[in-house]
Amino acid sequence: MSNKKMGMYNEKVMEHFTNPKNVGVIEDADAVGTYGSPVCGDMMEISLKVENDVIVDAKFRTFGCGSAIASSSVATEMIKGKTLEEALKLTNQNFVDELGGLPGPKIHCSVLAEQAIKNAIYVYAKEHGLELEGLKGFDPDSEFEHDDEEEEEEEDL
Repeated sequence: MSNKKMGMYNEKVMEHFTNPKNVGVIEDADAVGTYGSPVCGDMMEISLKVENDVIVDAKFRTFGCGSAIASSSVATEMIKGKTLEEALKLTNQNFVDELGGLPGPKIHCSVLAEQAIKNAIYVYAKEHGLELEGLKGFDPDSEFEHDDEEEEEEEDL
């Protein structure tokens, strides 16, 4: 990565990219959620260990750029110790804020983390017969709308 490209990222993003936290898979996970971006081809998988509706462990595997890896790292750090409902309240903007910002074209990378977490919690809730407020209206099969997608579609016309 060139110094010019690295200059787009602040120190905290670079730290989570070069030394990500919670990388891997929880072998006996209670739930696994995945999400891929049609914008850039990045893919994220998050596995959760849950006890008494509290996320006690979270790990991720991400195929993607530095922003996607940093977002995954900080997101897993932020959801550990939270109840399922508390984790569902976290948005991609919370992850961006915790990282101290991402370049505009890379904001969609933080959406991967939000959606993968929601998918994992959805799987857990479905398997355990839970109705969670934060999942009302959530469709795991729908594509999350990115502002970048509209711009790319317009450019293709």
